[in-house]
Amino acid sequence: METNFRFLDTKPIELDRRQLVRGLAAGYVVALTGCVDNQALGRQQLLLVSEAQMSQLSASAWTQLRQQKKVSTNKGLNTRLQTVGRKIVTAANLQNQPWEFTVFEGKEANAFVLPGGKVGFYEGIFKSMENDDQLATVMGHETAHVTARHSAERYSQHMAAGVGMQAAQIGLQSANVSNPAAIAAILGAGLQFGVLLPYSRQHELEADRLGVGYMQKAGYDPRQSLRFWQNMSKQRTGQAPPPELMSTHPSDATRMAALQAQLRQMGYQV
Repeated sequence: METNFRFLDTKPIELDRRQLVRGLAAGYVVALTGCVDNQALGRQQLLLVSEAQMSQLSASAWTQLRQQKKVSTNKGLNTRLQTVGRKIVTAANLQNQPWEFTVFEGKEANAFVLPGGKVGFYEGIFKSMENDDQLATVMGHETAHVTARHSAERYSQHMAAGVGMQAAQIGLQSANVSNPAAIAAILGAGLQFGVLLPYSRQHELEADRLGVGYMQKAGYDPRQSLRFWQNMSKQRTGQAPPPELMSTHPSDATRMAALQAQLRQMGYQV
């Protein structure tokens, strides 16, 4: 028996119940339809939601963020972000989107991007940047998430995972196994650590790879990406990060090793 899943106007994804149970236990979801090619990434993606739908969702989230967070009045930081941001999105050939660059008050060293070109940097992250090349490192990374449609892919993965767990629970109950709720919970943990988190780490590394290309095209020094992540790593000294297996982000060592390999491929000596 098959479970058909449809989200708004997208094509349904068909999941075989037995495949789902076996797939979840092994740590993956079997997706038979809904995959599209992303030339920038050189791989297929599971996309169950359109760009227009993601932009609509992000617009609502962005409005709430601007209501909840204080926008920084630091003209210097806002000007730097606007200037570097425009150069990077042009290098990524995304200049026709309605980009919005905002600096928020806050000590956290963090930045984010929402589909539709909504970019937020917290004041704290500028303390980790020694120059605009390092600002371009973060901006290139965030822009790459848009190019790669990572938000839509992750959203789709969660949608498929939710459907998969529902189907798995039904299948376990119909098979008369003992304590199906507990088994389903274990499968959910396997799904979390076996699929969603590794994909998140993959997304981060893909964004780094594309981002340094945008830096180079925009006239910034891609080698400064390593310097930036070295600074970030030093700031975290003394803080015990979660094991990489249980983290949504790659470790600093993994990230810098991947960046070094990419820079060498681009012809830089690092």
